[in-house]
Amino acid sequence: MLYDTNDHDDHTDRYSEYEDRFDPLMTDRQARRKRKPKAKHAPKKAEAALREEVAELSGLEGGFRTTYKPTLFEESWLPASLGQFYDQTLITDVLARVRGGKEANVYRCAAHPLTGQMLLAAKVYRPRMFRQIRDDSLYRDGRAVLDGAGKEVRARDWRLRKALENRSDLGVQAAQTSWLMYEYSALMTLHKAGARVPQPFAISPNALLISYVGDETLAAPSLSDVSLDASEARYLRDVALGNIELMLQHDMIHGDLSPYNILYWEGEITLIDFPQVVALRGNQQAAALLRRDVTRVCAYFTAQGAPCDAEREFARLWQRYLPFTAKEIEAEMSRYDVEEDEDR
Repeated sequence: MLYDTNDHDDHTDRYSEYEDRFDPLMTDRQARRKRKPKAKHAPKKAEAALREEVAELSGLEGGFRTTYKPTLFEESWLPASLGQFYDQTLITDVLARVRGGKEANVYRCAAHPLTGQMLLAAKVYRPRMFRQIRDDSLYRDGRAVLDGAGKEVRARDWRLRKALENRSDLGVQAAQTSWLMYEYSALMTLHKAGARVPQPFAISPNALLISYVGDETLAAPSLSDVSLDASEARYLRDVALGNIELMLQHDMIHGDLSPYNILYWEGEITLIDFPQVVALRGNQQAAALLRRDVTRVCAYFTAQGAPCDAEREFARLWQRYLPFTAKEIEAEMSRYDVEEDEDR
């Protein structure tokens, strides 16, 4: 059967354009200029092959040699994940892995002098084969898909919807990009608003570069590993609740907040891990998620000698930002039951 080669080229170009939309690198003008024009008739290489080439050219074997020695399974993806930040003169070295999670690892990096920082933290999402993927439908409810520029993908974009439904390579890439962009966008908004969150510096296809909390030898521990005296606990309780309220003022609920993802350093706290952030208006389980966040935070501070009535705090916040009567709140809560994370 004969077909029009021009039509084939048009479809190839469209697919390439979609991949570019979900590549955060395309938001960096300098990096975009460095890219060579693609030959129109050249077949597109598989993503795995491209990642291997990037690792060879900009990773450990290509001159980006790090103090931290990657483990065997990290060697295939860590250089490619962080090489972009090295090329952009944001970091000069990877010093240590300081935090491991179900979906991502965090590394302490030596910052380039141009950043004005001594150290930066790189949060690197693991390749899908190494992640312990959880069901994220709870958080995706009411959320649009974001592209690599942080813009919402139009609902009528049927090609992308089909890719997401079929979990094709493009669909998986789009879902991952959207997950990262929600965290990056949330950090941008909240940091600008004065929230106790890391400052975001850059994003790559599967990593975030953010401000580092700690020093050259020790990363800030999670609040769950810290014991406070009563006076400090009362102060930090108010700071934590104030930041939950600040998020609500920007139509955000953390969705997975607990002492495990609140860092403590030199008498202050920093809230982290925002990829699952949900909209106050839009997610059908917003009330349950907010209640869970407040309950976890209050339970910790109460145990530290700073009493915190979770139900009262939840009702106060919910009524202030989505005014419901007590009866309506109970009716809303009875519709949904958000279970505790088994790893908490």
